[in-house]
Amino acid sequence: MSKPKVLFLCTGNSARSQMAEGYLRHVASDDFEAVSAGIEPKGLNPLAVKAMREIGIDISNQRSKDVGEFLGESIPYVVTVCDNAKEHCPVFPGAYSSLHWSLDDPAGAQGTHDEKLAVFRRIRDQITSRIQLELLTKVANRK
Repeated sequence: MSKPKVLFLCTGNSARSQMAEGYLRHVASDDFEAVSAGIEPKGLNPLAVKAMREIGIDISNQRSKDVGEFLGESIPYVVTVCDNAKEHCPVFPGAYSSLHWSLDDPAGAQGTHDEKLAVFRRIRDQITSRIQLELLTKVANRK
């Protein structure tokens, strides 16, 4: 039996959804197939790669994908990580669960390199906490 797919969706598929995909793959690859996409893919943000590397997760080989690549697939879990993605997310028939996390876009952070990286770290930590609480714990409780 194949693993259920979890799609993390944001506008540019450059940071938030990429970090979520990498984290879920790292902590639960035996239970889920983690993927991410964007409404308007922009390319992987180097600060997202750096923030994830700090917690031992390498996402440098991930790529930005258009949500259209996943249309027609069976995707039981769809997680939008920004309001724009929620508003423009296509319908995935058969989705068992849809979650929405209104997270700030770290790619829009202003300031010095260190100030921008601090925003990426904050969003990374919010993502990892929410995956643990709202995805892994709830799904485990349903088994």
